[in-house]
Amino acid sequence: MRHPLHSICPYFAMFPEDFVARQIFAYTRRGDTIFDPFSGRGTTVFESLLHGRPAAGVDINPVAACISGAKANTPVLPSVDRRLRHLEGLQRKAGPLATPAGDFFSACFHPQTLQQLLFLRARLDWEHARVDRFIAAVVLGCLHGESHKSRNCLSNRMPRTISTKPDYSVRWWTEKGYTAPERDVFAVVRRMARYRLRHPPAPLRGAVRRRDARGAAAGFPGLRRSVSLMVTSPPYLDTTHYAEDQWLRSWFLGGPERPTSRTDGDDRHTNLGAYWRFLTEAWAGCAGLLREDAVIVVRIGGARIAKDDLLAGLRRSLAAGLAGFEIRTLHAGSTTAIRNRQTNVFRPGTTRQRYEHDFAFRLQ
Repeated sequence: MRHPLHSICPYFAMFPEDFVARQIFAYTRRGDTIFDPFSGRGTTVFESLLHGRPAAGVDINPVAACISGAKANTPVLPSVDRRLRHLEGLQRKAGPLATPAGDFFSACFHPQTLQQLLFLRARLDWEHARVDRFIAAVVLGCLHGESHKSRNCLSNRMPRTISTKPDYSVRWWTEKGYTAPERDVFAVVRRMARYRLRHPPAPLRGAVRRRDARGAAAGFPGLRRSVSLMVTSPPYLDTTHYAEDQWLRSWFLGGPERPTSRTDGDDRHTNLGAYWRFLTEAWAGCAGLLREDAVIVVRIGGARIAKDDLLAGLRRSLAAGLAGFEIRTLHAGSTTAIRNRQTNVFRPGTTRQRYEHDFAFRLQ
């Protein structure tokens, strides 16, 4: 049975837990350490912990670090309930907080809901406190979605996987006559926390840190030369922009009130040469963690690069980044079609058929 923590928060371009489980059973034994330098929503780390494998990961995106960290080191429900009662009492006594400028937030959230979100945004220490991180992750999973279908979505109608742009959202809501629902954030979080924690936790605890993959080994000195398996999926070339697509969740964790533009000068995921240089540096950042016989499994894709070119580029970047290791390709790679994006419901015509590929390599 699927553990309810797996779906604590939807995350675009995530791989399913059964994909990770197949790699775990194929390449490790109980007790082997597993690592993910692009942790995303933490599927690799959490699935590994469920199967008795110590696991850790990093991600530079605060949304990913929060979600992954909450799943890797989960608190018990009484601690969550106690913290929620304390925060709820403080919020009732607090004065109103300033609403962000512009018309997006007042159109996206009911006034009471927005005040509760602003309070939690200011008070939750998600980067350092385990219970606060779990509460923040639950909020992220409820922050936006199809609220006309679920009482557990806090926003006006929006996709659950990504945050649509402010101007587009307000225009769309106005044209359709949609208004924000009145939601009690504390009640929703309390209800969802009980749902997510209804199954026993993983037998092991892991760790996920907010960190660039290029400095992964420096963040885990205790794992030096101990990782047996790395299962990961780096950002795809020309496919998505995480800082932009997750901007509203990033805002809740302390980020800006507007999305980051794609024209921010970072061409690592749009320029092919820069992309392979970035991955070379990322593998180099993990080199100190890997055992001599470690296996690396990579799920990768791109809008304008063929499977054979992806395999060749991966091999070159691994060989350059993991100097001193010989890289052996374990199979020719498997290919699957990327599922239709939920955003097509809100932005018709955005979806076209794309593919992702799985490759495995052994170090020698």
